[in-house]
Amino acid sequence: MGFVQVLTIIENFLFMLGGVAALIIGINILGNNLERAAGKHMRRMMAKATKNRFVGVGTGVAVTALVTSSGATTVMIVGFVNVGLMTLTQAVPVIMGANIGTTITAFITAISTTGGGLQTAAIFASLAFVGVLMNMLSKKDIVKYIGMILAGLGLIFIGMHTMSSSMGNLTAEYILQGDTAVLNPIADAIKGIFRALGANGGTLTWQIPVLFILGAALTGLVQSSAAVTAIVMSLAASGAVDLRFAMFVILGTNVGTCLVALLSSIGTSVNAHRTAVVHFCFNVIGGLLFIIPLSIPVVSGALCSFLQSAIPNPAIQIAVFHMFFNIVTTALLLPFINALVKLACVIVPDKKKQEEAEPMQILDERLLKTPAIAVGQTRSEIVKMGSLAFANYKRSLDMLLSYKMDGMDEFNQTENEINSLNKYITQFLIKLSAQEISEIDEKKVSSFYHVTSDIERIGDYAENITEYAQQMIDANVTFSDHAVEEIREMDLHITELYKNVELTFANHNLNHIAEVENEEAATDAMCKKMQKSHIRRTNNGHCTPEAGSVYLQLAVNMERIGDHMHNIANSVKTYVTAR
Repeated sequence: MGFVQVLTIIENFLFMLGGVAALIIGINILGNNLERAAGKHMRRMMAKATKNRFVGVGTGVAVTALVTSSGATTVMIVGFVNVGLMTLTQAVPVIMGANIGTTITAFITAISTTGGGLQTAAIFASLAFVGVLMNMLSKKDIVKYIGMILAGLGLIFIGMHTMSSSMGNLTAEYILQGDTAVLNPIADAIKGIFRALGANGGTLTWQIPVLFILGAALTGLVQSSAAVTAIVMSLAASGAVDLRFAMFVILGTNVGTCLVALLSSIGTSVNAHRTAVVHFCFNVIGGLLFIIPLSIPVVSGALCSFLQSAIPNPAIQIAVFHMFFNIVTTALLLPFINALVKLACVIVPDKKKQEEAEPMQILDERLLKTPAIAVGQTRSEIVKMGSLAFANYKRSLDMLLSYKMDGMDEFNQTENEINSLNKYITQFLIKLSAQEISEIDEKKVSSFYHVTSDIERIGDYAENITEYAQQMIDANVTFSDHAVEEIREMDLHITELYKNVELTFANHNLNHIAEVENEEAATDAMCKKMQKSHIRRTNNGHCTPEAGSVYLQLAVNMERIGDHMHNIANSVKTYVTAR
């Protein structure tokens, strides 16, 4: 073998690796920007997924089509089950749909191998350039997302075209050295390996498990069934392998893609771990349901003949088989969801003591793969934190007016939970800020930092009120009846303010903002009224210095609680008005 021949072979091999890299990067860019552009719709789809199993399958298909990876969808679902957004039974049909959804990527890569007067890959390569220009020149988020979606599509086509061309050169009988065609010494070696695996016919007896394991292992290694499927398609397009070889490798890729979800389920709740196991069982059972009949040469030969007669392009034949496998497996196993759940429960038994000892991690890091949903879940946790702070405020006021500290243990426990939540949410927000998120979600995340701080301050003011309660008890003094009436009146305004603030923030709309403004103004006016009343009572000798001091501080603290609630409601304006 001459030096120039070696360089030519190495060059084609390097181009093939570059094609794989371009393909994977393109899939990631496409998925990330589709998710960013359709984040709201994805949240709605996930909410509908819990209705019935057919809606769940449709949701799985749609979400996976958006993120272009069944593995990413399954990891996402593991996170949802782990945080309680979805039950195990609800998750199973979504996983089934995810397997169908991932075949869309296979069709995109298959189309890139079609020829004609002007190759599809060339058209999409030019669209990738247009997409990059759109992203660079536009200031609008949606235009940038569309631009990067086009760029991602283009990279998929460019990567696939590069892989197919390089593989074709590596397996061609002759290679070019300048203008001269010389024998390709490596082609026989490559084809020999494939022939040994049954790539070009044969009975495919012992080779079947090898091909299946090969597909699973390669997918687990690169963590992308789409990339492995694309490699098989490029081999088929170059004539290096036949359809039967490809079918068994494709069946293996469906099992290999489960590895990502299984690894992501480590350290999660029992049901989250079971979700990953269901995904694995589904693909293994489906693989066996196809491997057994396809092991019979007559059956596999008939299927191959039908696909080859109906579809001339080998890559599209593989894509059709890939979709056929997932649709049929879903149709066969959909009625047996409960049986799959029971099987998962047997494989992953309950660990009651451990589950009781470990608190549920609501802000699961797996949610970061879908920032739009992670933002929504963070808002839910902030609402929970706010309800705890308000409950502590109510508890502190009860202790103050009853002159009893019976609720102090519960107050301290809740205060500790508020502080823990504040730290927990803030750490998650830092990680969420580092993700590629839309401009609106970026504003939400920024506002959430301030909201958690406001809630913590409400908790601190509630703690001040408990100290005032203790001072009243220690000094053995009480408020006058008129003072108590004013305190309760102020409390009514704060309670009404909290209700409207919670509705505004939890639903991120401004329908209740007018009520928020009115009640916040009422707390300001009430604070002034309480101060004037205190002076009048002091002049009339109806108030002791000890009680008067507490009363004035209480009025200011309650008014400031109202201010922080007002801040929380106003934070919604920063992103709702920006829509």
